[in-house]
Amino acid sequence: MTSTLLIGGQEIAAAAGATFDRVDPVTGQVATTASAGRKADVDAAVEAAAAAFPAWSRTGPSERRKILNKAADLLEARTQEFIEVGIAETGATGPWMGFNVMFAAKVLREAAAATTQIKGEVIPSDKPGTLAMAYREPVGVLVGMAPWNAPVILGVRAVAMPLACGNTVVLKSSEMCPRLHRMIGEVLQEAGLPAGAINVISHAADDAPEVVQALIAHPEVRRINFTGSTRVGKIIAAEAAKYLKPVLLELGGKAPLVILDDADLDGAVNAAAFGAFMNQGQICMSTERIIVDEKIADAFIEKFTAKAAGLSHGDPRGQVVLGSVVSRATVERVDDLIRAAAEAGAKITTGGATDSTIMPATIVDHVTPDMRLFREESFGPVVCVVRARDTDHAVELANDTGYGLSAAVFGRDIPRALDVARRIKSGICHINGPTVGDEAQMPFGGVKESGYGRFGGTAGIDAFTELRWITIEDPNQHYPF
Repeated sequence: MTSTLLIGGQEIAAAAGATFDRVDPVTGQVATTASAGRKADVDAAVEAAAAAFPAWSRTGPSERRKILNKAADLLEARTQEFIEVGIAETGATGPWMGFNVMFAAKVLREAAAATTQIKGEVIPSDKPGTLAMAYREPVGVLVGMAPWNAPVILGVRAVAMPLACGNTVVLKSSEMCPRLHRMIGEVLQEAGLPAGAINVISHAADDAPEVVQALIAHPEVRRINFTGSTRVGKIIAAEAAKYLKPVLLELGGKAPLVILDDADLDGAVNAAAFGAFMNQGQICMSTERIIVDEKIADAFIEKFTAKAAGLSHGDPRGQVVLGSVVSRATVERVDDLIRAAAEAGAKITTGGATDSTIMPATIVDHVTPDMRLFREESFGPVVCVVRARDTDHAVELANDTGYGLSAAVFGRDIPRALDVARRIKSGICHINGPTVGDEAQMPFGGVKESGYGRFGGTAGIDAFTELRWITIEDPNQHYPF
């Protein structure tokens, strides 16, 4: 496959003519040869978006809604193509990529519905004869930076609500899935977006700093949203601060699943398996720490180990639950964390590293807070189990992390479980559900090192519009001089 840049409605090669290869993590073959954009290409994309902004920002909400809904239909119509490209570029399973397309279509339809929900208000003024309004309007050119792990969902999320609000966008694709992200731009353009309203820039890994800095620094760029690692998120936030540009950051996580002593163990096991091993644990909300009351820990581990050991793994083109991780480096990092924990006294109950990019579901029991596996984001198919003395200790353990994106609590006593949920420091918490869960209309984001700002629903509208104070006054009003 080949993938060009999308700038001003045109499919073009990078200005310098450079390309890079994305290799299939399973076969080792080249999955995509993509254009390697640099600063000159960034400038062209931003300028195309700026040129498209005046007309798109004045386009009525019904027309914007129609285009976004059509894009959702077109996206779904290309589901099989997205699945094939997604497997080749990321190693994910077909069901995961199919879910990505289905949910991304929901994101587009939710954004379409929001076009008539961009509301202001009339505010009483002390000034006689004055009508005072708080008015929301599009910002201008926005930059979205999307990752590879949920590539269609997060690529669409980076641009859908900004477009619905009347902004124009530049999407920076991940070097791990340049063709997938480029296809999002194709779908939106085919749906009727005017030339320049959506632009897509791909780049080689070595050029990422230059491309990111150019996107942030360009004077026409007004805001940035980024989903990815905390390490890179801090770099982006610091760079944007130089120009006083707002940033919406959805970053890493180390999600805790707290299992109280009255939990439905079968329900907790199913939620733990889904949350820890869906997409090989490569989800920002993945369950990375299971914190279980020691009174029920042995019974839980027995059931959970049996469940995880039965999850099939293998070539993602087959009928398996766990496919490939994105690169061999992931397995090596996960193996390093597992080995260090085992050497410090933890017990591997099932799974373990392999010599490929395909790894089985892995559980490490008796993990303690002084182990790296308790603290470092693994972003792979491994979960650690930590035993808590009681409810208060479970909350303490859940909060003993720099991250704060998603969490979950299992318990039959709902008032107690709700109290625990409210005490956990995270942007999202589910009671009797998995840590992995999202809906397009919900406020999605984290606290602490998991970022700030919210995607989704009215929170997304707030993030991608400017709130202005506008008045209509009496031209003959009294002045003191």
